[in-house]
Amino acid sequence: MVICAEHRPSPGSTGTTISTDQNKAVTIRIVVTVKLTDSSFISSGKTILLGLLSSELHSRTGLERETIKVYVHQKSKNDGVVVYENNFTLPAGFGEVGAVEVDTERKEEIKHKKEIEHKEEIFIKSIELENLPNGCVNVPCNSWVHFNFDNPQKRIFFTNKSYLPSKTPSGLKRVRELELENLRGNGQGQRNKSDRIYDYDTYNDLGDPDSSDELARPVLGGIEQPYPRRCRTGRPHTQTDPLSEQRSSSVYVPRDEAFEEVKEKTFSANTLKSAMHALLPSIETGFDPHVGFPCFTTIDSLFNEGVTFSRPNTDWSSETIFPRLVKTCLVDGKDLLLFEKPEIFDHVHDILFRKRNNQIVTSQALDSANLSFVGDRFSWFRDEEFSRQTLAGLNPFSIELVTEWPLKSKLAQEIYGPPESLITTELVEKEIKDFMTVDEALKTKKMFILDYHDLYMPYVNKVRDIEGTPLYGSRTLFFLTEDGTLRPVAIELTRPPVGDQSQWKQVFTPTPDATGCWLWRLAKAHVCAHDAGYHQLVNHWLRTHCATEPYIIAANRQLSAMHPIYRLLHPHFRYTMKINAFARQSLINAGGIIERCFSPGKYSIELSSAAYHQLWKL
Repeated sequence: MVICAEHRPSPGSTGTTISTDQNKAVTIRIVVTVKLTDSSFISSGKTILLGLLSSELHSRTGLERETIKVYVHQKSKNDGVVVYENNFTLPAGFGEVGAVEVDTERKEEIKHKKEIEHKEEIFIKSIELENLPNGCVNVPCNSWVHFNFDNPQKRIFFTNKSYLPSKTPSGLKRVRELELENLRGNGQGQRNKSDRIYDYDTYNDLGDPDSSDELARPVLGGIEQPYPRRCRTGRPHTQTDPLSEQRSSSVYVPRDEAFEEVKEKTFSANTLKSAMHALLPSIETGFDPHVGFPCFTTIDSLFNEGVTFSRPNTDWSSETIFPRLVKTCLVDGKDLLLFEKPEIFDHVHDILFRKRNNQIVTSQALDSANLSFVGDRFSWFRDEEFSRQTLAGLNPFSIELVTEWPLKSKLAQEIYGPPESLITTELVEKEIKDFMTVDEALKTKKMFILDYHDLYMPYVNKVRDIEGTPLYGSRTLFFLTEDGTLRPVAIELTRPPVGDQSQWKQVFTPTPDATGCWLWRLAKAHVCAHDAGYHQLVNHWLRTHCATEPYIIAANRQLSAMHPIYRLLHPHFRYTMKINAFARQSLINAGGIIERCFSPGKYSIELSSAAYHQLWKL
């Protein structure tokens, strides 16, 4: 390890200055650190050609100074790191070094040229310039460099000094813009794995119309169905729908957006897909899909008896694929899948969840273990738990203060029926009569609502055409009690007109009546399904992942790597584009996991587009 002398930047500087005496040459050492990976390829005895760029123009000609070419040679190789070094003389008057370029073109003849051409890439961690008058400087790279035999583009890495565009040193203005042009591309052709091009496209790759009409999906990102942009891949369009893009086994992201190998193995889409293909049929075959769960005991069996399943023919771990959801163990030589008990149940330390060192849990051991739940298994029935989960469950972001009364839909009456809600003042005051009137509750900000009425209503009839999939628009009203807890007051479920049937709507309230009590519980179950779906499709996928991707693309297209804002944003963008690509491949695609698990079915992502339209007021 090289210990560098500390350099204190001058006032107003945002980095370290690398310079030489104007009238004196200086001998410096350059050290390149390369990280070895499974996908990297380094020929034996290979050297790397670097070029040092001055940040200053020539004082007499006003042109860029000549680039100083330097070969660095492999010095050491251990612990997954290869170090290249060389000493050279920086001529007098060269000025401040502003950037280092890596020559990626291989003109020499190499045996098996075709085989090597697409493998020769290395991950450069850093480039260090040592023995400078002002100390040594680390040029951060952390980037893949792809070598090719006819690649004219040189990789440019700027020093760790940040500049706004207007403050860019004159000697770096051209290369700063050149690097941005390389990242923008020309919008043509299909992207390759080694490309670093950031470009925009619509979500036109979720469907697979060439395989089946049932897998056709609309393009999201137009005027009628607005949506954030994704990264362009340039894949050919489908034959059935010229607006849709063909699907493939892998989805392009710029090379530096890919996962590191450890994370790649943990988050592999193929592993996830194969595991889910093994998991879902096992559950589906364990229960009749047409009748669902016949009783609560059947639901309990997911936690204490488990479901046998076939392990996929890939290396996978249930702990990494399904964290905090399922656990697996071996019982009598069979793989057993157990759903992890919710935290609202008291956890029982039974033998199924102990970490045994290569021990088989036998059926006799299971019989001797007490696997029954301890605690209230039906706590989720209670109104208190329903309210608690609204604030502290999956989705605490949708509940809102009631600011308008009476409640009224903003949808077109001629299409969706009367807009007025059946949650009236009289009905609410009947429920909160011991506390205050509705007017007093509104003035003191005691009324809150989960409103999934207008978002879900346009999809109710579409989703209900899917066998066994009911859907309603819903409104849930809460009252904040004096002890600071929420109390559910009323739930309204609505179905729009269809055919010769008029609009249907009904309000459910807490009641001691047996039939009314179960109807109230079913209404709460519908709201929980709406809330969980909204969380995953809107608050999680749309607002967290999907809406971030165009910012990542824009930052790389418009902000140079030496821009101070880019350097602040870059760590927070890491892996997002790759995760989104995996999502388009196996999660939100037609027939994917999201469509199979959420009640809107094949309209799930289309519904998130409607939410995007409402949230961003497009």
